[in-house]
Amino acid sequence: MVFKNLAEKRFTVRKFTDRIVEKEKLELILEAGNMAPTAKNQQPQKIYVLQSEEAIEKLSELTPCGYGAKTIFIFAYDKNEEWKNPLVEGESSGIEDVSIVATYMMLQAAELGLHTCWVNFFSHNKLEEAFNLPKDEKILLIMPIGYAPEGTVPFPTHTKKKNLDKIVKYI
Repeated sequence: MVFKNLAEKRFTVRKFTDRIVEKEKLELILEAGNMAPTAKNQQPQKIYVLQSEEAIEKLSELTPCGYGAKTIFIFAYDKNEEWKNPLVEGESSGIEDVSIVATYMMLQAAELGLHTCWVNFFSHNKLEEAFNLPKDEKILLIMPIGYAPEGTVPFPTHTKKKNLDKIVKYI
């Protein structure tokens, strides 16, 4: 598939069917995330796959944004494993690394006919506590994944993009 076509095909979904994501597709998506580049290849990402009723219920107590998906990823990074910029104190790569991993997985899901939603509407601290994450792991996002109901279309704002001259400056 041409990348532009894949990027245009992918859109956010906020309602999922009860159909379970097939193990083979899930593995391909996780492998895509594992191929994503990270700063100095330090790979600080941690991916939690929620599929049990108990785990999804626990998540739903902290955010309404599971959208009925039967599989939900939690993306985190280990602060001890992220690259730290030696030139600027306090700047590190964990957020960027996990964002790239999540994007690779999101695009692989789209290629496989699945839909996702990048979610940040939750208390990160409460979610880390609820799932008993190690103290050095920080959650960046959650991502429900699954099949959209038939007839689901992108939100009207999906294709509204600024003109390149508004966001690109040649210097």
